[in-house]
Amino acid sequence: MNIERLHSISPDAMNILLLADPSEDVIHSYVHRGFCYAAYLDESLTGIYILLPTRPQTIELVNIAVDEKCQGQGIGKKLVLHAIDESRKLRYHTIEIGTGNSSLSQLGLYQKCGFRITGIDHDFFTRHYAEPIYENGIQCRDMIRLSMDL
Repeated sequence: MNIERLHSISPDAMNILLLADPSEDVIHSYVHRGFCYAAYLDESLTGIYILLPTRPQTIELVNIAVDEKCQGQGIGKKLVLHAIDESRKLRYHTIEIGTGNSSLSQLGLYQKCGFRITGIDHDFFTRHYAEPIYENGIQCRDMIRLSMDL
């Protein structure tokens, strides 16, 4: 697998980003303010993530997504670890990530990669998204915030 920085978002990349964030408007609000990386397997786009500087010395992993036909192969974990490494190379001291209360496997993955829960943004998804989001039979309402010192 090859991971490289993207300088523009193709329609294929947007389709993958929409797997992790169902609002194209929300994605457009942050995609051009951050660093976007894409993973390729056999020259096919398989995953993507965006790092967004938020505060001095702090960067946030705001979107991480893997093509549905490639999920369950460890690509997401490789992307998270790559994002951590890139954040160190960019000389940030803290990396943060947020995920929905209903994103059970993602919450487990982030903790396995070294992130620790730091807080909850109650009703984040009901405030910022017009349509309700459901995962694993649970309504996604709250943003679970995690971080890691680099």
